[in-house]
Amino acid sequence: MLVDLPKAIAAYIAVENGHDGQDLAQCFTEDAVVRDEGRTIKGVPAIEQWKAGTKKKYQHTIEPLGSVQKDGKVYVRARLAGNFPGSPIELQFVFRLEAGKIASLEIS
Repeated sequence: MLVDLPKAIAAYIAVENGHDGQDLAQCFTEDAVVRDEGRTIKGVPAIEQWKAGTKKKYQHTIEPLGSVQKDGKVYVRARLAGNFPGSPIELQFVFRLEAGKIASLEIS
């Protein structure tokens, strides 16, 4: 399914799915914050380390199913498939953008 996403979010998903040579630093602001699995990750180096760890552990892909922009945030509903119990699952990714990059991401 094609979902119209802001450029930084589309780039993040492409990097996650291994379809893009960009690194995560090009998607996030320098002081970005990610909240996932009860953890808070701050700053690009920590986000890159978190992402490498989750990719190695879960070997996952993300398929956007829909998105809505509301209250300065972009809510993306996505199917996450990988090496974990219950795969695939649907999750919500909540992005806040600043100057065309991801300033915060919350995965729930």
